Amino acid sequence: MRTSPEDFVVEEIDTFEASGAGEHLLLTVEKRGMNTAFAAKRIAQWAGVAESAIGYAGLKDRHAVTRQRFSVWIPKKVSPDVATLDSDELRVLEHAWHARKLPRGALAGNRFVLTLRDVEGDVGEIDARLGTIAERGVPNYFGEQRFGRGGRNVDKALAMFAGRRVPREERTHLLSAARSELFNRVLAARVQAGHWDAPLDGEVWSLDGSRSVFGPEPWSEALAVRLAAFDIHPGGPLWGRGELRSDGEVKALELATLSDPTSLSLRDGLERAGLEQERRALRLRPSDLAWEWPEPGVLRLRFGLPPGCYATTVLAELGEVSDASGTSGPA
Repeated sequence: MRTSPEDFVVEEIDTFEASGAGEHLLLTVEKRGMNTAFAAKRIAQWAGVAESAIGYAGLKDRHAVTRQRFSVWIPKKVSPDVATLDSDELRVLEHAWHARKLPRGALAGNRFVLTLRDVEGDVGEIDARLGTIAERGVPNYFGEQRFGRGGRNVDKALAMFAGRRVPREERTHLLSAARSELFNRVLAARVQAGHWDAPLDGEVWSLDGSRSVFGPEPWSEALAVRLAAFDIHPGGPLWGRGELRSDGEVKALELATLSDPTSLSLRDGLERAGLEQERRALRLRPSDLAWEWPEPGVLRLRFGLPPGCYATTVLAELGEVSDASGTSGPA
């Protein structure tokens, strides 16, 4: 993947339309070979404002063509010429005034168009596997990009919990990596046992497309219908202070899986950092999954994902996928 930026196209799915009035200029931009932080810095320089005046909903990778929104707080409502922001790497697709700064997470998800090259394998088997993904979904792992270059963020988190001082922004990334590592361990245990998408006693259910959860409650035909319809999913822990909400088999599995010394250190660090127990769906089904073979050895995929889910997690279910860019980022 990512033989060129055009092989990895990501488009944010917006949750609202611009209000048409206010002190925040809402920009929809397309950028190539530029990550979100660098784009925000460039927009701030263009507008003559501090970087803190820039808002964006989510992080996007450098090695891609991405379409996303930014907001720029311009209190006097005297906007620089939008056309002067355009370059070979960044161009403005739409702009409008809005009442508030664009907050993190203010998106319904992302749409992807991914082109894989030098594909090896039986086309029929790959088609069949993609059909299974469309029907069953995939384990909702946090992608490798959550863990930093070479996966070192977990070790850095352990060092931070042991007393190493880190900048505030890095601290946020390391806490996320620690939480993600524990979640992935629980999910891997359920994948190995064959029930990552099936109910266990004591299950806490995650509502599809939402952070809301409910349960545990006795298994019923009503729950079976909702599970089959992908309205609900089994959940796993995002670790923090307080008791696990799960019970029975699920709680026993989660505690047993996270009882090794590394897991215990990560748990303790997250609790001392003040994070609270939360849950995340163990199952992910890409929306509107479609694919084609434009030429031999080239596979093009189209699908949508909810916020916080990773395209690389879907690709991993196809087999071994290498990143031609040599790096990884939010995807």
